[in-house]
Amino acid sequence: MRAVLQRVINANLKVDGKLISEIGKGLVIFLGVGKEDSEVDVKVLSDKISKLRIFEDENGKMNLSIKDIGGEILLVSQFTLFADCRHGNRPSFFDAMNPEEANNLYKNMENSLKNAQISVKTGVFGADMKIAVLNDGPVTIILDSANFKSVLTFS
Repeated sequence: MRAVLQRVINANLKVDGKLISEIGKGLVIFLGVGKEDSEVDVKVLSDKISKLRIFEDENGKMNLSIKDIGGEILLVSQFTLFADCRHGNRPSFFDAMNPEEANNLYKNMENSLKNAQISVKTGVFGADMKIAVLNDGPVTIILDSANFKSVLTFS
């Protein structure tokens, strides 16, 4: 499971010109689900995201988590995070999970983050979404659950 986190001042998401979700200060998270991912990957990433200290404290140091600042998350499904561009000029998405199963894990990620007491808004799975983001920093972090499975302990 791959996640691209962008620290934002605000963001909104529209489908067919209709406002679906908007957040204030927090994170826009683009989430890609791979065909080998499971509930373990959801737990690993949601735990990391909820504790990641990427917001500035009173001294300007990245020392606060999304929970510390009472921030919000806009969670957006993005299978293209599993694009393989090694061969030719057209990406292959062979490693992305099939849409039905990916949607289930996407929803589980939403619920896991909400269970961590974080306000989560979502996009529309599989839709053509237009997302406006006012980046803060900019700060962009890329997480891959495969990098954390062996080192994280669950609290």
